Amino acid sequence: MRQKVVSKKTTNKARRLFNKYFIDATTDAKIQFFRYFFVGGIAAVVNIGALFVLKESGVNLIVANIIGFTLGLIVNYLLSRKFVFAEEKMENGVFEFITYAVIGVIGLAIDTFLVWLFTEQMGLWYIFSKVLSTVIVFVWNFVARKVLYMYANRLKKGKDGEAKSK
Repeated sequence: MRQKVVSKKTTNKARRLFNKYFIDATTDAKIQFFRYFFVGGIAAVVNIGALFVLKESGVNLIVANIIGFTLGLIVNYLLSRKFVFAEEKMENGVFEFITYAVIGVIGLAIDTFLVWLFTEQMGLWYIFSKVLSTVIVFVWNFVARKVLYMYANRLKKGKDGEAKSK
């Protein structure tokens, strides 16, 4: 009897931890970064997989990279909105997507430049170049998006404060 109780407690604790780190909405930057690592991993598989398939099918490296990055960006946006930054959505969804896309376009520029540099100028295999670039752009994307949401939340709190004081 006692063993079942311990087992239930352990199961409940594990479930709570799982929910805390993977499911429940949060603004905790450490938990968000942890989640973003997994979301980014899924997006990177899509991105690098598309690059590989397209490049091996004869598509130009830069074009294949842009298409792969775009597909990865879409996956990243959808998963990040649901699992990483769920608590920090902006009121205006169109503005949120546009700013997310702008950050993504800057990331694409960084990514494309680095893939070109590492592959064409340094002679690295294009997949290795892409992996290196993905790590660098991963950090850019997380920091830029976190700052964007923090700024948006400050503006929202300012508006709420103004509305309350009137």
